[in-house]
Amino acid sequence: MYHSGFSKNNRHFLKKLLLLPWSMILIIIFTTIIGITLMYTAANGSWYPWANKQIIHLLTSLPIMIIIAITDVRLWFKMSYVIYILVLSFLAIIEFSGHTAMGATRWINLGVIKIQPSEIMKISLILALAKYFHNISQLSTNRIIYLIPPIIMIFIPFCLILRQPDLGTALILLALGTLIFFATGVSIRKFIVIIIAALIILPFSWNLLHDYQKKRVLTFLNPESDPLGAGYNIIQSKIAIGSGGIFGKGLLKGTQNQLKFLPEHHTDFIFTTFAEEFGFVGGIIILALYALLIIFGIFTANNIRNHYSRLIAIGITSLFFLHIFINMAMVMGLLPVVGVPLPLLSYGGTIMMTIFIGFGFLFNSYVHYNSHINTNHKFL
Repeated sequence: MYHSGFSKNNRHFLKKLLLLPWSMILIIIFTTIIGITLMYTAANGSWYPWANKQIIHLLTSLPIMIIIAITDVRLWFKMSYVIYILVLSFLAIIEFSGHTAMGATRWINLGVIKIQPSEIMKISLILALAKYFHNISQLSTNRIIYLIPPIIMIFIPFCLILRQPDLGTALILLALGTLIFFATGVSIRKFIVIIIAALIILPFSWNLLHDYQKKRVLTFLNPESDPLGAGYNIIQSKIAIGSGGIFGKGLLKGTQNQLKFLPEHHTDFIFTTFAEEFGFVGGIIILALYALLIIFGIFTANNIRNHYSRLIAIGITSLFFLHIFINMAMVMGLLPVVGVPLPLLSYGGTIMMTIFIGFGFLFNSYVHYNSHINTNHKFL
């Protein structure tokens, strides 16, 4: 009897594993390996101090992604608010006892590792908003009173993250919230009202920015005004990308990278390292890999029957796209430098874990596309 039940569970487990989109998982692994290779070249042909750690991050994140993907979607539905409140609590803890590095207090030091709750909040917010909008009828999304709770869900972490300060992540949260609102069918008229309100608030928000954030915005408008200071990164980034040409200079042959002209060449500016060494063709290959993952996310969202999983698929795909768009526009001088890493390529344990967790939920939506989730018509 026990053996029969055990075999049944094994078959169910194997069935879910087979349902996973393994071609997409291989693309994720391949792109991450490209990132690890870039960390190797950023360290002048050494596995230390970044590539070796990123391999560990990959080996840790991959099984977590798969576990999330094959877990029953109804469990994640039940846990959505709990996860959101837990991560929000971590953000609140940072206010009092967060770990400070490079002038920003964004981390919680757990001894062995440091975690950055602001990154995980991106996923938590998607889960919480997806559950909320699943629970209310589509007609209710056009009544202002029903839009107040999700606005609060976005506003509280936005303010906490902005105080750390982390302008890039705070703006991504706002963009994510807006896209999910749009996906739920909130009327265009209400969006226009929200945009007008944002434009009115914008001049006052300028005073909330730190001096270095204001300097980044002003430098974006004219980087040549301070070529050795605030404009240095952008100028060196443009030089590196342009000097890569069509096919690049080759692995370990990028002068801007190898001669250390470009700071943060293993994190936010890693695409610059790649473009210098692998050129325009290499950049197109990376964009093609990203495009395949985004198209898969759109395809998944269009084929899901329950509203909760559909919103998660839209949210995760939007998050992935926003990171790519902001980072690449940033390193090419099309947007101010706001510290947004490039998914799967940039160094960092928390950002890699966040992206892999996000894909875990996207794949969960793919595997459980036909699952039914009961609707509870309550605010929470």
